[in-house]
Amino acid sequence: MTVSLNRKDAIATITLDRPEKHNAFDDAVIEKLAGCFEQAGKDPAVRIIILQANGKHFSAGADLDWMRRMADMDWQQNRADALALAELMRTIDQNPKPVICRVQGAAYGGALGLICASDIAIAARGSRFCLSEVRLGILPAVISPYVVRAIGRRQAQRFFMTAEVIADEPAKQLGIIHELCAAEDIDSVIEKTCSALLDGAPGAQWRSRELVEKAAGPIDDALVEFTAELIANLRTESEGRDGLDAFLNKSTPGWRATR
Repeated sequence: MTVSLNRKDAIATITLDRPEKHNAFDDAVIEKLAGCFEQAGKDPAVRIIILQANGKHFSAGADLDWMRRMADMDWQQNRADALALAELMRTIDQNPKPVICRVQGAAYGGALGLICASDIAIAARGSRFCLSEVRLGILPAVISPYVVRAIGRRQAQRFFMTAEVIADEPAKQLGIIHELCAAEDIDSVIEKTCSALLDGAPGAQWRSRELVEKAAGPIDDALVEFTAELIANLRTESEGRDGLDAFLNKSTPGWRATR
């Protein structure tokens, strides 16, 4: 099995399991990953999704045999193949549940798309990252929206062009990962992050992506109107009323009681 999905209580864990291939992915792995994210996203019992990988490395990116097959494909076949990866990235980015990416070892090529499309990325010390596509005469095209959003246009321009390997501390400074810790501590750090997420309202967390996207744009009348309407909606919907009532009465909101 190259990809697995397991749920324990409110946490679903999706695992890349090709350690002998350094968790490189191909069209079959992409399809399975997309299916697992869709399934976990639709499961009402799931509050958080963790994406992880077995073995020494998170992912070496594209599988060599897959790359050989792509070289023999025509333009239409390559387009369809690329769209499948693009849809996987969007499925992660727009998933109804918060996605945490657990990273160790190497994360190359398309693996950075998985990391940057996730909401939170936590890596073990010694991890390294590389947008290596230009060395093959191609570009990280379908993952570029998520990478550029994470590290910014200026930095993306450099690393898209140079394909330099990015060490762990610079990766944190760039915004590829949020937190860096010792390998033996990564599970406890993720557990702490999950605890913080479980204390929040799931609907509000889901809508936080939309708020961040809008707030990153120009501060104009449309944005002012959007933010005012958003908070009015949240205050008057059941989740917001439950949270405010619990705060004022020193009780527990419904989403925290079901942890």
